[in-house]
Amino acid sequence: MESPNWTEIRQAKLADLHGSVLPPDLKLPILPQALTEFSEKAADPNVNPKILGQIVERDAGLTCELLRNINSAATGLRCQVSSVTQAINLLGIRNTGLLLATTAVKSAMSARSSKLINLQIFWNTNFERALFARDMARTMKVDEELAFAGAMLQDFLLPVLTNELVDCYVNFASQDRKDGLTLSQFEHAEWGWDHALATGQLMVDWKFPDDLVCCVLYHHNGLDVLSNPQIGRSAVAAVAIAGLLPDFFHQVPQGLDRLIKLDTAWPAFQLAERLQRVADELLKSDRTGGA
Repeated sequence: MESPNWTEIRQAKLADLHGSVLPPDLKLPILPQALTEFSEKAADPNVNPKILGQIVERDAGLTCELLRNINSAATGLRCQVSSVTQAINLLGIRNTGLLLATTAVKSAMSARSSKLINLQIFWNTNFERALFARDMARTMKVDEELAFAGAMLQDFLLPVLTNELVDCYVNFASQDRKDGLTLSQFEHAEWGWDHALATGQLMVDWKFPDDLVCCVLYHHNGLDVLSNPQIGRSAVAAVAIAGLLPDFFHQVPQGLDRLIKLDTAWPAFQLAERLQRVADELLKSDRTGGA
């Protein structure tokens, strides 16, 4: 199967937007310059991992997070990794980039406060979805680490948007939504865009890889993604399925019902068993102190 042209898919998804949809005075998270440089250099297939290591080492926070993650109990390495270049060689350039992007965004957002969202619950929910997406990707035999990163990042801009547009989001949260109104539908009705499109635009500005951007752009397309000939057998689909899980904001009121219907129609989905594996991973993570 031919690999999707992620740049074309990303461009098509954002084609109807004219300029940035974000409010001009919105206080956006600031990511380390080293991450932007890493992303740009990593796009070169001939780049030397040593050069990338030198870029990461300019930022103490990124360096610590990379070494902490690769030396965590979850990786099962017998020997401690002490250098960034060694970590890149072990993880691979692509997976290193995904890890750095996820940890940098989480770090930048964790320093924020939110009027509407409990950030601890928010990141716990994101982690649960990420584990589900990775497990789903394993079943689909697609990129597991891309699915994990995409699910971790799919909603990261919501704390910022809900602070800036708090009255509108309070209006959404206070509705009973028995009609099944989703957050994405509400946002489109209010502004003509949703947080997935806004986040995707920002990720493009940050030079994040297009396949990761597409995971975020399509995360509210639900089960429709499965019938998309371009992305239906990719990590994007795994992230979209994970996006149907219940969350703190009730973004998709009927999401669990849709997962149950998918479970009935697709025996390999095995929803109950999959949720149990995710629960086991969450428990394991709590014990080892890592997310």
